[in-house]
Amino acid sequence: MGRVRIMVGVLSGALALGVSAWGQGEFQGQGQVISTVLPRHDGDPVPVVSAEGAKLKVNGKDVVVTKLAALTSAQDQLELVLVIDGSARSSLGRQFDDMTRFINGLPPNVRVGIGYMQNGQTVMASALSSDHAEVLRGLHLPSGSPGSNASPYFCLSDLAKHWPSNEPDARRAVLMVTDGVDGYNRRFDPEDLYVQSAIADAVRARLIVYSIYWRGQGLAENAQYENNAGQSLLQIVAEATGGKSFWQGNGNPVSFEPFLDELTRRFRNQYEVSFLMPFNGKPQVYSMKLKFDAPGSTVDSPQRVFVVRQGIQD
Repeated sequence: MGRVRIMVGVLSGALALGVSAWGQGEFQGQGQVISTVLPRHDGDPVPVVSAEGAKLKVNGKDVVVTKLAALTSAQDQLELVLVIDGSARSSLGRQFDDMTRFINGLPPNVRVGIGYMQNGQTVMASALSSDHAEVLRGLHLPSGSPGSNASPYFCLSDLAKHWPSNEPDARRAVLMVTDGVDGYNRRFDPEDLYVQSAIADAVRARLIVYSIYWRGQGLAENAQYENNAGQSLLQIVAEATGGKSFWQGNGNPVSFEPFLDELTRRFRNQYEVSFLMPFNGKPQVYSMKLKFDAPGSTVDSPQRVFVVRQGIQD
């Protein structure tokens, strides 16, 4: 199906209300996010959403949605980086068949790459490509050295700052395979500086972050409270960026297949949502809340958005 674009004119009256709510702004700011809209139950029809039925608040203020586009066309590009924790258990190799099937099943409009968390950086083992055989040459067992990632959130920030392409119109997604434990703050702390920095960096880079929980290893294996903390922090990052965190209890999943199948389904049911708002001209990350009038649906939208001056590409 061709790309569906539903344009909503920003009427002068609506804009006036927006300015009144926000206060006078010298410039217009623009923001763009990706939302996932799924039927609540398998087998149900895909919900129909519209810009008219969208309710958006940015920093607690009402904002008018100016564009809603269903990303269903073969021309809608998606870039995905699979990031594997360098300190993950070597038994992760049992999941390589599922990863291989997932990558081989990606459509031509998806470019995928593989990276490894090492010493606070994401080291790319394969470049973004739609050549699946070339990409899979980069898939190998992690080193398994406890703590060798430094922090998964350092690695996410590094990837956000050094995204391996310059395609301005492509969706950007990250799938992290990690236990989510910050080695510098092993307790659950929603305000963890490195977690919050990673979220801000990911939002600025327009990344949707997904994760699959995979427990650490060896004598440095995490205690249960640390595993719970890691899972909770991964969920915070996913929700802030509009993604999802996959896990099964405190143990490692038997198979990644159901998670990867759901991820594929999510990629097929996403919308690009754009808006304008009065703005002081300084690019920054705001809180946001987006709802659709779509009964029987599950909507995952980011909780943060990066706003820049209209007409400026960050």
